[in-house]
Amino acid sequence: MNTLWLLIVTFAFALGQALLFRAFDLKHLKYERRFSQKTAYEGQNIELLELIENKKVLPVPWLRAESRIPREISFDKEKLDSTHLVSGGMYHKSLFFIAPMSAVRRHHAITLKKRGLYSAGSVALSAGDLFSMARSERQLDLDCGITVYPALLSDDELPDPANRWIGEASVKRWIMPDPFLVNGIRAYAEGDSLKDIHWKASARTGELSVKVRDYTADPKALVVLNVQTSELQWADVAPDEAETIEYGIRVAATMCVRAIRYGLSAGFASNACFENTKGRGKGIYIPPSFEGAQSEKILDAMAKMILHREVNFHTFLGDLADVTGEDILIISCYKDGETAEAIDRLRSQGNSVAVLQLERRRMRA
Repeated sequence: MNTLWLLIVTFAFALGQALLFRAFDLKHLKYERRFSQKTAYEGQNIELLELIENKKVLPVPWLRAESRIPREISFDKEKLDSTHLVSGGMYHKSLFFIAPMSAVRRHHAITLKKRGLYSAGSVALSAGDLFSMARSERQLDLDCGITVYPALLSDDELPDPANRWIGEASVKRWIMPDPFLVNGIRAYAEGDSLKDIHWKASARTGELSVKVRDYTADPKALVVLNVQTSELQWADVAPDEAETIEYGIRVAATMCVRAIRYGLSAGFASNACFENTKGRGKGIYIPPSFEGAQSEKILDAMAKMILHREVNFHTFLGDLADVTGEDILIISCYKDGETAEAIDRLRSQGNSVAVLQLERRRMRA
């Protein structure tokens, strides 16, 4: 008889708490998720933060938060426990018990493996009573995204031509006259270049006169990246060649950031595109500038760009007809005849042009 009463009481308790949970389920329950920062660099370690707040007088016996996580976001396996699981490197699950009128905060250590835009804001919440007789579910779409910039390389990680280019670009505009800036006219002297002779002034005065060149007050550097691995490549970069272009992006990012730090106006251009500009037949062009947000503007574009050849490279170089008086670094896997001709045209427009040819690199593990 006592056993029967015990079963009846147990069943009544289980039924009562299930009905009570069903009445309140996920009401007055707040869930938030965000990255510890809005932007970061490739390879950087940051945190994914979770907050669950229970604003009612009843506890939540168990709550599970599940979401799909991009493979490029890696969790620190050494810090995982039984309440925090990652399956297949793509599915993240957290389990919680939440006392009445309380909050639970969790900090998950993660590593950002690759540049790009990533979101972890789609979350499925499910909760139940003590005996799982009642269960509630809710789907949330949260503002949980991060922009991952390409990694900036050290001197040892950069190829020698890149190190030489940034050094030359940062000083030569101050010690060499700019061919496009004329500050006056003077009499010809032995050793003056014939191309500096001012023929109209010479005819007017009857004596040879030459142009006095001024110096550039705003030295400009432009880094141009070719996402084609060969002149025959069409559309997307092949997976086994992607790491070579990704390395080129890291070199380009480092060159632009260093140029700005050294006092130059810096810009970035590429025959790639963004996902939302694919098919428009135009590449990426950010003109050189020294404004405070220029580094972030360039890095943001590099994070968003996709490895898709939007314009043939020699055609893209030909479209830079308005670029004059700039120090240009071209980063490319190859240099064919048409590309060489386009480079010569850039030089004839008063630009200095250096070419960094990328070596093939294997995919990262």
